[in-house]
Amino acid sequence: MRLSAYAVAVAGAALLRQSVAAPVEIKGDVAPQVVRREDLSQEDKERLKYFHEPGAGNQMGHYDRRYFKGIVSDEERTETQLHMIRAYLEWFRKKGLDTWIAHGTLLGWWWNGKRLPWDWDLDTQVSDATLNYLGKHYNMTTHKYRSEDGKTERTYLMDVGNMIHERVRGDGMNVIDARWIDVSNGLFIDITGLSETHPDTAPGWWSCKNYHKYQTSDLYPMRETMFEGVAAKVPYAYDKILKDEYKEKALVITEFEEHQWDSQQLLWIKTPEQTEKDRQEAADRAEERKKQEEEEAQRKQEEANTQQEEKKDE
Repeated sequence: MRLSAYAVAVAGAALLRQSVAAPVEIKGDVAPQVVRREDLSQEDKERLKYFHEPGAGNQMGHYDRRYFKGIVSDEERTETQLHMIRAYLEWFRKKGLDTWIAHGTLLGWWWNGKRLPWDWDLDTQVSDATLNYLGKHYNMTTHKYRSEDGKTERTYLMDVGNMIHERVRGDGMNVIDARWIDVSNGLFIDITGLSETHPDTAPGWWSCKNYHKYQTSDLYPMRETMFEGVAAKVPYAYDKILKDEYKEKALVITEFEEHQWDSQQLLWIKTPEQTEKDRQEAADRAEERKKQEEEEAQRKQEEANTQQEEKKDE
């Protein structure tokens, strides 16, 4: 661990001791009240939540509410995530900032260097030193991306939460520290910071705000690799980390989430049943869009007829 990272960790721990105990001011129609965060109502906690999604669950819970225009197809999600992670990793490398892939994204890398096709979000981690640097220099900045073949152009928002100095779970509303968001549809990469929250009593133990813990030797030195066709980093003890998080079966099971592992193509392939289900759902969506277009066309025609009648009456 670099000395600068250690210094930031110590500073973060000091800030943590202040922020965890800090009272929260709730304003309303009456005089402001100062209460402990643990005594807040669920409604007040939601108001203190930084990132907001349009709903819950695997689908609605993985879009940024500000840019959500509707659930995208599997094809669009695949294309979005492919370019999003490429843009993210290339941007961090260009800026000389450390980041590495984590959680389900790391599991996808273990299998074939690609995202898991059923995964609705992508996960990365950074040190708290990098997290604070992002918050200071790049919060709410947008970044243009153009694919290598020139066919795809996207814009991404680097959005860093306002609770990055709180390094424990707290009320659970702000466990995600930052996001890299595709502004065209709201899909995102979750970025979580790791901090050595107790360097005096538990040196060398790093944790995020969602109870994931790692030793320094699990993380460093980072391994250079490739992910979705671009340079990436993974933790040194990636196999140990994956077994701790997902158990060993995640590294051997060959059928999951309506997909089967093809050892010849080194790809996760949808089962025939899932393929048929997707085909039917696509047909239903197309029929619904057609119905909506017909209703809109009829509405416009009725408006045009009404305007013509009004002109005749004049």
